Amino acid sequence: MSAVDAAVEVTVNRESCCGAGQCALAAPEVFTQSEEDGLVVLLDPNPPAELHDAVRRAESHCPTRSVTVR
Repeated sequence: MSAVDAAVEVTVNRESCCGAGQCALAAPEVFTQSEEDGLVVLLDPNPPAELHDAVRRAESHCPTRSVTVR
């Protein structure tokens, strides 16, 4: 298994989230925003390999670093 195919684990920190929505734009299959407060909601903490680039993009575009991909 290559590094690209390796499983990833996604976590979010709602306390530091500012609701910018960059994560939901980058990976809507993995992230959305709460209708109540606009903060990040994690839909899939272990997304499939075809979404790994998108979740890494979401992590890099988050202005408050509230998305972590391991």
